[in-house]
This record gives sequence, C-alpha cells and structure tokens, in this order.
Amino acid sequence: MINKEVQSQSRNYTVPLITITLLFFMWGFITCMNDILIPYLKQLFNLTFFESMLVQFCFFGAYFIGSLIYFLISITKGDPINKLGYKKGILFGIFLAAFGCVLFYPAATFSYYPLFLGALFILGLGFTVLQITANAYVSLLGSEESASSRLNMTQAFNAFGTTIAPVLGGHLIFEFFSSPDGSFSAVATRIPYLIFAGILLLVALLISRVKLPSFQMGEEEVVKGWGALEFSHLKFGVFAMFCYVGGEVAVGSFIISFLEQPQIMGFNEIISKNYLSLYWGGAMIGRFLGAISLNQSLSQSKKAVFMLGAAGAVFLVIFSIVNLTFSQISFFLVFIVLNFIAFFIGKAAPARTLSIFAAINVVLLISAMVNHGELAMYSILGIGIFNSIMFSNIYTLAISGLGKYTSQGSSLVVMAILGGAIVPIFQGYLADQFGVQHSFIIPVFCYLVILIFGAYCTKYLGHVETTESKAGH
Repeated sequence: MINKEVQSQSRNYTVPLITITLLFFMWGFITCMNDILIPYLKQLFNLTFFESMLVQFCFFGAYFIGSLIYFLISITKGDPINKLGYKKGILFGIFLAAFGCVLFYPAATFSYYPLFLGALFILGLGFTVLQITANAYVSLLGSEESASSRLNMTQAFNAFGTTIAPVLGGHLIFEFFSSPDGSFSAVATRIPYLIFAGILLLVALLISRVKLPSFQMGEEEVVKGWGALEFSHLKFGVFAMFCYVGGEVAVGSFIISFLEQPQIMGFNEIISKNYLSLYWGGAMIGRFLGAISLNQSLSQSKKAVFMLGAAGAVFLVIFSIVNLTFSQISFFLVFIVLNFIAFFIGKAAPARTLSIFAAINVVLLISAMVNHGELAMYSILGIGIFNSIMFSNIYTLAISGLGKYTSQGSSLVVMAILGGAIVPIFQGYLADQFGVQHSFIIPVFCYLVILIFGAYCTKYLGHVETTESKAGH
C-alpha cells in the first residue's frame, strides 16, 4: 500500500508537477540536439547515413542497457525506487546526464567520433533513470484515470524543449561557435554542452530544495520476480513503445537530410533546422491539446474552447521561434484542424485516440514517400503533431493496473526506448542502399504496430476508455 503520507500531501501536487515539468523541458531540449549532431558529425567525419545513425544507436541503446540493469535489480533485489525514493532517483539521473554533457568537451577537443558516441551513451543512461522515475512519478501525482492527461502536459513542455533545440542548438553549433571560415569543427560542440550541463545541475539544485511527495511503498510491497510480465497489455505496450520511439526518432533524424534532397526542397542545414523545429513543434501543440482532451473533468464544450485557445497560443509561440514567414508555416493550420477532428473522434479515450493518430501517420509517411516538393515536405513535418500523445498514451496504457509492479513495468516500457537506437540504424542502411525518401518504409511498419496496440487496448482495457459521461458531458 502506498505510504499514508501521500494522502495528506494530495493537495500539494502543483509545485512538484511544475518542478518536474521543468526537468521534462530540459531533457527534451538535449535529446533533440541529436538531430542537429547527426548532420553535423556526418559532414565533420565524412560518415555514411548508417554510421551517422550510431549517434542515436548509442544514445537510445543506453536506454535499453540502463533499463535492463534496473529490471534485473528489481527482480532479484527488489525495486530500487521503492527503496531510494523517486526524488533521489531523479537527482541521480540528472547528475549522470550532466556528466555525459561534460564529456563532450574532451570528445570535441580530440575530435574523435567514438568519444562523442561514448558521451552520448552516458547522457542516455542519465535520461534512462529520468524516464523510469519521472514518468512514473507524474503518473502517481493524481488519479490513474487522469494520468494520460498529466503526462501529456509534462510531455508538452518536453516537446517545447525539442522545438527550441533545432533553432537555438543549430544556431550555436552551425553558426555561433562554428569556425570563422564557415568550415565544420568539432570544437563547436564544447561550450554548448558545458552550458547544458550547468543548466541540468541548476535544475538538480532546484529539485533538491523542493519538497516532493513520497510514493515509496511499505516493506511488504517490495516485490521480486517477473510478475510484471504476467500482464499481456504490458508486453504489447513494450513492443508498441519500441516502435513509437523508433519511428519518431528515425523521422526526426532524417528530416534535415530529407529536405536536402533535390527532388524534395534542396535546403541546406541552416534552413532545414527551422523546419525540424516545426516537426517537434507539432508534437508540442498536440500534447497540449491531448492534455485538455483527455482531462475527464471538462465538458466537451469547454474542451473545444480550451483546445482552440491552446492551439492558437502555441502556434504563435512556434511562429516566434522559427526563422520562417507565416506563409511558410501556414500549412500547419491544416494539421491543427485535422488534429482537432481526430481528438473528437477519439472521444477522450486514450487507446482509441492512439489508433487514430497512428493511422494518420501511416498515410502521411506514404505521402512523403510517393510525392515530391512541398507536398512531401508537409507530409513528413505533419507527423510530429500526431506523434504528440503517443508516448504518454502508450506508457499509461502499458502500466495501467500493474499495482505493485508499476515501477518494474515502467522500467520495461523505458527499456523499449531501444527502438530509438535500432530503427534509425535500419533506416540508415536503407537510405544508403535505396535513397532517403524510400527509407521511410521502416517507420510505416512502426506506426502500424501502434495502430494495432491501440485497437487491442480499446477492446481489452475498457477501464481506460474515458466515456463522455465521465467527462461531464
């Protein structure tokens, strides 16, 4: 049973949520920097697409290694988070991630690609701990029925970080800290990543000073063994998360290279990074809308008003961030309208909404593969807004009803982030063999799996399907 102290603190969740949301923003920003590093290191070290995707392989491979270690400890010694507490786990993850950022300094100084990969691996290990602890922590800060809404809100600020990263990070590496003659130099990554390390440590200091509710279980709740794997929806959810992260990371990793293709737009990196921000900005819009749509305390009419206001406000934020004209991003309004329609068809049901969004992404990917010019570009960028709710919905559906196995199940779901390491590698191989445009067949299969998982949960997890009557309709 959860510590009784939690019940007395149930009204003090606002400050903890704000604090953890700041952390989500920072790790979203740093994670998205990989999409800048890939084309940068590809040119710097004259890499193939396959070799450049080792950036994602090492970073997201760390998620698998770290989560596997956590899971093995949990089934032999008991859940580490149960013993240490969520706060200590979060702080440890931040310190490890900050150390990974610091390692970019020697990697850049010696201009040695394997050192960059090692730094990314350590950084990924730190974010692994954060994924296991922070996501589960947010899901516990309130009722299970509203967990998807809370996670969508925190993930929205994570997406805010991923939206800013291509513009700010791209400016720092491609322009501000680049060589005076415009040539590529490894030293351009030294100062930015030291800055990131410093900000992470400041966030750790803030979290250490904030009183966070304790969700440690009593001693009788410390469980060992493979109990979490007895839940079929968890096993399916792990595979769905593998495909989701793999698909999202693969698409984001190839956007700059995709837009460079002469039959698409022929853009250079400096221009493409702004469109990459639109991809991640779409995820931010969709997550804010998802947080509202999946909120059970709002009526349908209030949801419509709040979603419209949120969409307009976030669109203006994105417009102010990217170095593009209104006419260049106005196509996004079409995707926002389509996103609205998809949410209302989903009727605030996490599983049903997940299937609808996955189906739309399959169509958009096929469009990007068979079309040229602006239509292909718009199709690939529109995927971001429909990725929006996938992580939080898959995560909460997968760990729904696990009880004392929640943290163990969470580590398995986070382990599935290995998809971000494996899928881009396969797409990189196809890109080398058949071209960038045709390589997007790999993410198509990923989203088909997610579509099926959503349909499965709609049928077998009826308690997570929010009805209109619960929403106050």
